[in-house]
Amino acid sequence: MSADLHDAFVALSGLDGADVVRNERMGRRTSYRIGGPAALHVTANTYEALVATIETLHREGVEWALLGKGTNVLVSDAGFSGCVVALGRDFQHTTFGPDGRVTAGAAVILSRLVAQTLKQGLTGLEFCVGIPGTVGGAISMNAGTRREWISRRVVDVVCYHPLEGLRRYARPDVNWQYRSTSLPPSEIVLEATLQLAPGEREAIARDMEERIARRRERQPLGKPSCGSVFRNPPGASVGAMLEACGLKGFSVGGAQVSDIHANFIVNNGTASADDVVAVMRAMHDKVRDTYDVDLQPEVKFLGFAS
Repeated sequence: MSADLHDAFVALSGLDGADVVRNERMGRRTSYRIGGPAALHVTANTYEALVATIETLHREGVEWALLGKGTNVLVSDAGFSGCVVALGRDFQHTTFGPDGRVTAGAAVILSRLVAQTLKQGLTGLEFCVGIPGTVGGAISMNAGTRREWISRRVVDVVCYHPLEGLRRYARPDVNWQYRSTSLPPSEIVLEATLQLAPGEREAIARDMEERIARRRERQPLGKPSCGSVFRNPPGASVGAMLEACGLKGFSVGGAQVSDIHANFIVNNGTASADDVVAVMRAMHDKVRDTYDVDLQPEVKFLGFAS
């Protein structure tokens, strides 16, 4: 461990409200079940611990990355030489208001929030059923389907700007695009308030069940993956393009293009990060050569050389 990492570890080990681990295997913390160790892993359970963690890492010159449930992240086989930061206890709150508004912490599991809104008889998040990850991750990447995005429900978002403090963004303050936002990438989403509406529980449940059934038919939910690998180009379906290129079933090592949905790469149990990257490169190049379209990854990379 380098001197800066050692000094950061020593400083963070005694930090109240933080759980600090060295050489944390990232395969345990990503939906791909792939990845070498992170030199440091800190779960900040309070806002104060989060601030102190980021300030310490900045002071010691340690690179850091935020990770939720790791559902759209590929960690390199060599791991990450910096510190992975996760949000813990105090960021797992959910509060329902009388007007259909719900405020959820960034560490709330999205599927749990969807289930809670059903229990409350609130409609508006049905399209999120089956989407993995956390509320923070969903906000930062404007998660949703091809036609419905979570940004349409956002009232405001609270973020932490490292070394500067809290910032609140009303929905119009942010440029919301397909799978992207104008929220500064250096900022950490802490919570979001969403506007929902009263609905009939049976109708909401029926809608969710139908959506889940369609996902099970069209997506390889039984094997580790990171969901959609590439973003859909404007007006096109990348899954259809990849399927037309004959890429279903294509594999390198333990990584394979799903036989169910061509925009998913599954881990057949022995896949390395290098295997996944090799499959992604083949998918990208085939679509470029066939359609003259430069596919953009939806998956994020951690620990790879830039």
